[in-house]
Amino acid sequence: MSDRGAELVVQFREALASCKRLYIEAARVALQDQPGADESTRRDLIRRMVDLHQGLLVKIYTSVAQADRRWSRMERVLACELVEHLWQRRLEGDELERVAGRLFADAANLNWYSLLRPFDRIVRIRDFVPELETIVLRVANLVAKADGTVSTEETCVLQTIQHEVQVHLERIPLEDASEADRPSAGAQSSQIVTREPVLLPSRPAGPQEQQQQAPRLAHDSAETLDAELKDSLAQALADLDALIGLPQAKQEIKTLTNYLHLQQHRRDAGLPAHALSLHMVFRGNPGTGKTTVARIVGRIFRLLGLLARGHLIETDRAGLVAEYAGQTAPKANRQIDQALDGILFIDEAYSLVADTGQDAYGAEAVQALVKRMEDNRHRLVVILAGYPEPMDRLLASNPGLSSRFNTQLLFEDYLPVELAQIFQLMCEANHYQLQPAVRAKLLLGFHWLFTQRDEHFGNGRLVRNTFENTVRRLANRVAGVSPVTRDLLTVFTAEDVQFPDVPDSHWERLNDKALRFEVSCEGCGKQVLLRSDQLGRRVRCPHCRAQIERQWGEWVASP
Repeated sequence: MSDRGAELVVQFREALASCKRLYIEAARVALQDQPGADESTRRDLIRRMVDLHQGLLVKIYTSVAQADRRWSRMERVLACELVEHLWQRRLEGDELERVAGRLFADAANLNWYSLLRPFDRIVRIRDFVPELETIVLRVANLVAKADGTVSTEETCVLQTIQHEVQVHLERIPLEDASEADRPSAGAQSSQIVTREPVLLPSRPAGPQEQQQQAPRLAHDSAETLDAELKDSLAQALADLDALIGLPQAKQEIKTLTNYLHLQQHRRDAGLPAHALSLHMVFRGNPGTGKTTVARIVGRIFRLLGLLARGHLIETDRAGLVAEYAGQTAPKANRQIDQALDGILFIDEAYSLVADTGQDAYGAEAVQALVKRMEDNRHRLVVILAGYPEPMDRLLASNPGLSSRFNTQLLFEDYLPVELAQIFQLMCEANHYQLQPAVRAKLLLGFHWLFTQRDEHFGNGRLVRNTFENTVRRLANRVAGVSPVTRDLLTVFTAEDVQFPDVPDSHWERLNDKALRFEVSCEGCGKQVLLRSDQLGRRVRCPHCRAQIERQWGEWVASP
């Protein structure tokens, strides 16, 4: 086998392993909302997610490999790797031929949506979609380029696979349904995962060995998951610290955690403890991490013994307010019941009360909420989230509501450098690399959008959309290129990054020799100006000669 072929096999193995890790990690996240799930339920969910990842890999491989109606030598090598990944058994020769034939035949019964369904229907694991899309395209491209050329038929199949993933997983806003009305990662997770069967050929082994292998695989996965689910207060706070930006929100939560910890120690020592309302208001524009922080807060409260589960139920006006008289209170109470022993997170909470004040249904929902906050004060934490100014109107609409929210956190818009850092985190999670020219383009693009922002500025959502579009442009760029290399699949170029709303005149600055980015030297604390080609590389501080390596810097606009 040539060096290129050996490298291709290594990359294919890594992609297969990444797919399995992603599905198991998704199961871990889904099970976080089922702390009372028994061992059988846990094993069934993990085993099912493992089955789905296997079916997805078979679907991808067979779709691409049979596109040009010939089975090349390197495609056979990759088939051998795939079979070994699926059943931990290496097959060659006639035996590989027989098993591969079954795979090609049975793949026709595999439905794309069935294999991807959990990531569409389980709210908690939708954040995995970009990584899943990356893995799918990576596996498909590796198979297409196995024989050194990419045929027209294979290019069409690659585009079809990309389209299938986007169609089934791209979120489409629904005016008549809220997130809370859709299936979540709670008790319905197992039902969602097992809705459609995955029809794969059985493992190429005897019946007895096969029956022994299946429970062993599930047991190992369950043990791995149990270890990953172990949580601690220190870990929760570390996860909070790891978030980009949000200095005020982080400090307030740490202060609250220290206060609650102190009260816990006082109770343990037989001293009187001061009761504090745990309800909060999160003020900030969309995409500033409010939901992510709310989940961490739920973990902290659970670890402190203040909430039995600490799970998060997301809702909004549509999830609390009905269309007809007499239905709002029951609808609101159903949502609140789901949140008991955890957190009820109400996004765009100000929409519960109309600007005119003439909103009987909204007022009824607020009244039901206030009553349950009192009746279930030891089992329920409510977090109201939304734009800063409209939240004042909501709190002023009901004295009983405003008096219960002593903790108010401000989620500021992400700065351009912070937006770029979030983009890099997505790249690292999906094994992509950034050239200095890409870093400079991202900083300039985010800076322009930041300075032009209004209350609808996307923040983290803007970064996610930019990242997903960059992955798609990369996929289109490399679809007809061969031979395949690791750099080709993992390195973004400036042409992959696009900001449709940024005017062309702004990009002229990329060619300006005076273009500089400001960073701080840890050695002397002084500010240093870096050229665009120095971003992400080691340079010496001109003041103290210490080594500096900065991935990002603040753009210094030319006078």
